[in-house]
Amino acid sequence: MSRKIKQIILALMLVVGLSAVSQPRATKVQLILAPDHADALYHIGENVKMKVIALDCGMTLSGVTIKYEVSEDLMTPHKTDSITLRGNEGSINVGTMKKAGFLRVKATIKHEGGTYSTLATVGFDTDKLIPIVTQPDDFNEFWSKNTSAVAGVAVKPIMTLIPERCTDDVNVYHISYGNIGNTRMYGILTMPKAEGKYPAILRFPGAGVGEKGGDITHAAQGVIVLELGIHGIPVNLSGSVYADLNRGALASYPTYGNDNRDSYYYKRVYLGCVKGIDFLETLPQYNGKVGTLGGSQGGALSIVTSALDSRISATAVYFPALCDLEGYTLGRAGGWPHMFKNKANRTPEKLQTARYYDVANFARELKAPVYYIYGYNDLTCAPTTTCATYNVITAPKTLMIGENIGHWLYPEQTAALWNWLITTLKSQ
Repeated sequence: MSRKIKQIILALMLVVGLSAVSQPRATKVQLILAPDHADALYHIGENVKMKVIALDCGMTLSGVTIKYEVSEDLMTPHKTDSITLRGNEGSINVGTMKKAGFLRVKATIKHEGGTYSTLATVGFDTDKLIPIVTQPDDFNEFWSKNTSAVAGVAVKPIMTLIPERCTDDVNVYHISYGNIGNTRMYGILTMPKAEGKYPAILRFPGAGVGEKGGDITHAAQGVIVLELGIHGIPVNLSGSVYADLNRGALASYPTYGNDNRDSYYYKRVYLGCVKGIDFLETLPQYNGKVGTLGGSQGGALSIVTSALDSRISATAVYFPALCDLEGYTLGRAGGWPHMFKNKANRTPEKLQTARYYDVANFARELKAPVYYIYGYNDLTCAPTTTCATYNVITAPKTLMIGENIGHWLYPEQTAALWNWLITTLKSQ
């Protein structure tokens, strides 16, 4: 395989990684739901109506029946009905909410042997949403003690050049460094070849286990990018190794040890992410300015790392996971990995542990500027959780909402996120 083809493949891996889940493919038959407020925002008690249109190859369908259901974010539908389109469109009386939050409509049509669905979600006084989770009295003390402990761990950096991935402008390395418990963190480092000093970006992964491709595209723009794995294993192994781990030993890692704050899986992860800054400081090319970036699980790690270490200069995050985990205990959506959706998991020990790791509690501690994106139709990291978390950020912040996005980003949103982060770091 030629170097050029390998670079194209790696660029495609970058795009997929950024979007967490790729943008849905357009289908021959489409349903369109349009709220009667252009911004999809309402006040508590205000009634919502949605226009519904069905298209086949872009042409409107008439006389077809559309089934729909209405639910609060990730909750069981409380209304089901159907509508038959007369003319080119119909109108659904969605109803209202009596509290701040999100109301979702799922519409489905069966046509010519196929079944097609779409979602539309509206918000009610979303600026009033706050997390259910409370911050333990010793939250900062607990994390200060642990970040001090990881600061004392020797970095012992190992960098191995990957010649076949390097370009004329960027060097690519497989790296690792020391972490708590005699473990190591692994990642792919991409760094400009030209002499000089550059700001750096810690880029964190979404959930799962997999190889990392490295970020040549953005490193070529004059930044150092360290793309981390979180599981304490090399990130350049064969794909079959990661597939086996995903199905086996690491299949349920987000809940491992979650009945004790000192043994929870994410303790090593959170501290290892912070330790990544120490690794960057061993690089002669690093200029001392570092930002964080990630989506879903990576968005959680972006917020956590920035909250735990004042060396972070900027935080870019999209639909963060691990936000307001215990929302389910009060009858509303909770954050990924939805561990408390099952009532059997709501033990005092697990709930208390989660409060030390809930991203909403870290968001309260942010100081550096934040660029934040979430989507109304996200069924993985529900907008109830990501919006509530955004609302408690007191640091300078910029919000981009995707009214119709789920657990993915449009290319324009991805570009805006990166442009903001790189521009912010270079201007400091």
